[in-house]
Parts: sequence; C-alpha cells; structure tokens
Amino acid sequence: MNDDRPLILVVEDESDLADLYATWLKSDYRVRTAYGGEEALEKLDDEISVMLLDRRMPGLSGDEVLDAAREKGIDCPVSMVTAVEPDFDIIEMGFDTYLVKPVTRDTLKETVEELLSRSSYDKGIQELYSLASKKALLESEKGRSSLEDNEEYQELTERLDELRAELDETLGSFDDHDEFVGFYEAFDTPDEDQEFDLESDDESFEF
Repeated sequence: MNDDRPLILVVEDESDLADLYATWLKSDYRVRTAYGGEEALEKLDDEISVMLLDRRMPGLSGDEVLDAAREKGIDCPVSMVTAVEPDFDIIEMGFDTYLVKPVTRDTLKETVEELLSRSSYDKGIQELYSLASKKALLESEKGRSSLEDNEEYQELTERLDELRAELDETLGSFDDHDEFVGFYEAFDTPDEDQEFDLESDDESFEF
C-alpha cells in the first residue's frame, strides 16, 4: 500500500538528536534523516514536503544546504532548527521559520503542521508568513536602537507593508471567520488606532 503522508527531511549532524526528531514525527509523517549537509543534498528532492535544517554542521553548513536547495529549485518549506542565535543575516535567508534549540516535541510537531498548512497558500502569502516570522524573531532578540539602525530590517519592514497592502483581495476570499482570524493573527498586531473592516457576503469583520 502506498504511503502518501507528507515526507519530512530532518537534517542534523548530531545523530541522536536527528533520530529523536524522527521518532517524534514518524507516527504522523514519513521521515528521512540526513546526518550532515552533503547527505542532505543527496536526500533532498521534490518529494520532500518540509525540511528541518540545522545551521551549524561540519562540512556543508545548513546555510549552504539551504542555498543549494533553492538553486536546485527545491522550494519546500524550511524550518531552521539550530543553536545559532538569530542575527540580521537571517533576513536574506530562504527559510520559513526559525527554532532555537532546545525544542520540544510539541513545538517541532506544531511547526511542521504550520509549514504544511502554509504550503497550500500562494507564493505571496507564503512570503508574507516568512517575512513576518523573521521580523518577529528579530524584534524578540534585538533592541529598538539596533533595529532602527539596521538597513536590512527597515527594508524588511517596508516589504511587509507592501505585501499587506496587496492582501485585500486575498483576505476577502476567506468565507470562514475562524480561518480568517487564524490567518491574520499570524502577523503583527495592528496599531491600536488602525482598524480593519472587511466586508463579505455574509458578515463584516472588524479588528
């Protein structure tokens, strides 16, 4: 019998940790493990649904694996799972979420579920999720003055504003209130004096 469950690639040079992540996930998904960057590229193909990727590995780093994957046209969602604290260099990286070790079973599983859900959205919305995740991560790690002085962060913020401005049509396509709220709550809380009033055929939502 064919197993059509999503396929998760776990890339982690600490074999015990890679096997632990695989154990956490294998009841719900098919799992491949790669114990280094070179092995990751050998096992990475279009069948992969989500990649969980360590950054600091001997030989080929997670950053290099990610770059190589995108160059090959592999566009599966990627979560970095790493002990490396995030810095402004993450803005230009092609991942979707960033988890700092140690991570719990629940966090890992919830991240995979979220990334699989995002993959059904169009590219613009996926980019919005990714940029919003990076912005929130940096704001949790950096002081206000560091953020204000960083050009890449300012460009990130501007790009997010542009994407939000393009979302009117997409947001109007939600016909389920819970789905709409869940989508919007993924992003930053709007300013207190900012109100969103979106009309649908059946009801109006205000935030």
